[in-house]
Amino acid sequence: MKSPRVRTRVDFAPDCSIGPGKIDLLEGIEQTGSLSAAARALGMSYRRAWLLVHDTNQAFDTTVAELAVGGREGGGARLTDFGRRLVADYRKFEKE
Repeated sequence: MKSPRVRTRVDFAPDCSIGPGKIDLLEGIEQTGSLSAAARALGMSYRRAWLLVHDTNQAFDTTVAELAVGGREGGGARLTDFGRRLVADYRKFEKE
């Protein structure tokens, strides 16, 4: 028998919530500098990852992650200061 787990989701508004999946994705972006690498590490399609980041960016007044289009120099992704603070605050809340 598996032991119970608690997963935290924070609802900011009816169309804006942050939970473990989005936070894991944002942490992956921070660690790899790449949306596609973060998505692969989580077993998620690039499209699903892009939609999650896009929706999260749209939900807040401040951008959470900046995505650069790929091409000759390659793309990339990075969290903004707000995005890093959002992840840190979520993890702190989750721990408490």
